[in-house]
Amino acid sequence: MENEKLKPMLFTALKTYNGKQFAQDLVSGIIVAIIALPLSIALALASGVGPEEGLYTAIVAGFIISFLGGSRVQIAGPTAAFATIVAGIVANKGMEGLALATIFAGILLVLMGVFRLGSLIKFIPYTITTGFTAGIAVTIAIGQIKDFLGLTYPAGTSTVETMEKVEAIAKNIGTFNYQALIVGLVCLLIQIFWPKISSKIPGSLIAVIVGIFMVKILGLNVNTIGDLYEIKGNLPTLTVPAFSFKTIRDVAGDGFTIAILAAIESLLSCVVADSMIDSKHRSNMELVAQGLGNIGSALFGGIPATGAIARTAANIKNGGRTPVAGMIHSICLVLVLVVLMPYAALIPMPTIAAILFMVAYNMCQYKTFLHLLKTAPKSDIIVLVTTFVLTVVFDLVVAIEIGMLAACVLFMKRMSEESRVKGWKYYDPEDDPDGLKLKDIPKHVRVYEISGPMFFGDAEQIAAISFKDFTRALVIRMRGVPAIDATAMHSLEQLYDKCKKNNIQLVFSHVNEQPMNTMEKDGFVDLVGRENFKPHIDEALKRAAEI
Repeated sequence: MENEKLKPMLFTALKTYNGKQFAQDLVSGIIVAIIALPLSIALALASGVGPEEGLYTAIVAGFIISFLGGSRVQIAGPTAAFATIVAGIVANKGMEGLALATIFAGILLVLMGVFRLGSLIKFIPYTITTGFTAGIAVTIAIGQIKDFLGLTYPAGTSTVETMEKVEAIAKNIGTFNYQALIVGLVCLLIQIFWPKISSKIPGSLIAVIVGIFMVKILGLNVNTIGDLYEIKGNLPTLTVPAFSFKTIRDVAGDGFTIAILAAIESLLSCVVADSMIDSKHRSNMELVAQGLGNIGSALFGGIPATGAIARTAANIKNGGRTPVAGMIHSICLVLVLVVLMPYAALIPMPTIAAILFMVAYNMCQYKTFLHLLKTAPKSDIIVLVTTFVLTVVFDLVVAIEIGMLAACVLFMKRMSEESRVKGWKYYDPEDDPDGLKLKDIPKHVRVYEISGPMFFGDAEQIAAISFKDFTRALVIRMRGVPAIDATAMHSLEQLYDKCKKNNIQLVFSHVNEQPMNTMEKDGFVDLVGRENFKPHIDEALKRAAEI
């Protein structure tokens, strides 16, 4: 994994490419574009930008990431994971701030790929990804209640934070519009039951068509995209944001968040796709492509992009097996942007809300969440619930920071509970294949066995080692210690000093490779005397008996 080539998967796939595969990729690319159309518009609106920005993202980033990516089937574009973060950046720093943050994130992603950090993603615990994914799903759902119920807020109502949205919904529930609710419910039901009729055409597209007809033909008083946004069917144009040290410093935090989230999301999507097509993605190349795709998206007026699990799965199901399918999906969206974009103004807002409710439902992984609550160790449940609650109440950045911190602290606590220092009088042969007979221990010798990693979390256990007035030798058996850190090393030095004062000789048995290297480097081996380090407990006891 570490030495994988930084070579786009497209170049590998083209070596054995043929007409039959192109036909499959073409069909799959068109179907994925049809799925991506309503999603890109809906996710752009949820992110607080205009509908065309969603398409610009799917077109530019989608093309670059497929062309240069490390996965055969990854489809990239705007995703739900970014919606709340992007909405917050746009509200506070405007489109210019978002573009700078996205470019900053893109550069970070490229560097992560170049420095081969693709494998580091496995250090993010499953509980954290499950917690924040469920949290994002809830925040997206809360954000759509306003349009689903057709509520109107007084001018100047701030609804950037999720808790502000909840407050605004509660205060303005009286402005509820039953016509909007009818449109929303019909569109939601279509998406739930349509897959039973056809799997080729996405339910979200049928919902859009039915929603437009309901509002137009029945003349319902329901907000449409055109009422709230100015629709432009122009192709994206290159706009370079103004760079200065101050603006870059202002957006660095947001850029870092976007980069980490894009890395997690896209590599998770690659792993899911790998299992579906029995392939292996190139994680570092994927990170480089994600970085360049995000830079491209920002320069052409788009928003952050990442690998989209649902669209990737749809690509696989419809026969897409090479990055060509993803490139075709982007080209189809260009045609849609030029030809159909003016009609996007007719899409009712409750329809968009219904589409996003389905997105939230599909991403929330409630079965996984409940399964973890029932079966996971207590420390993992704490991390899961903490990450989930913080994502909803504060934001993703706080959730991931505190979630990671909690996961690390709880992991260290669990490890320190596994580490034990215990003294013994004799050894039972049934417990230990090494102990062929009961060990005879002279009265002046004490034996302690340490098991588990020795690190700062349990170094105080070493300090608890005791001896009697008549003790002359202390044997420390370390065959169960895989690793030792500086804090534990310091505790061993203190133990040595204590023994020296009391005229007691330390003898070590079966020190493993890493602890031995650490002791050598520290000068501890020479301090204690090399003759007092023995490979086996019998030899260590023999040495102690001589003292």
